[in-house]
Amino acid sequence: MHVVRLNDAPRYEAPGHNDMRMFRLQGRDAGPADVMWLGMSQILPGGSITPSASPEEKFYVVLEGEVTFETPDGIVTLGIWDSCRIAPNETRALRNETKRPAVVLLAMPLPNTARG
Repeated sequence: MHVVRLNDAPRYEAPGHNDMRMFRLQGRDAGPADVMWLGMSQILPGGSITPSASPEEKFYVVLEGEVTFETPDGIVTLGIWDSCRIAPNETRALRNETKRPAVVLLAMPLPNTARG
């Protein structure tokens, strides 16, 4: 078992992420992982991710607040315990349009190069 306490979770930055604090909970620089990593993002009011896509599939779960997701298929606002899947190479943007902070859990596979 590999435990990461939130107080010890490494913070990371990503391009196009505005007014967000992101932490790795498992995998990558948070410890060993074979196929996926977990992250947690705190999104301040007005915080956002600019439209972008990546080859990895992504799963988001809203843990606190509300987050608006936008893809070529449309716009949806997710609340507590709602989740969504972003397909590989699907363009997505997200934003916190409320006056309260939001928190999301992110699960993603490691890039193919990291899997060996």
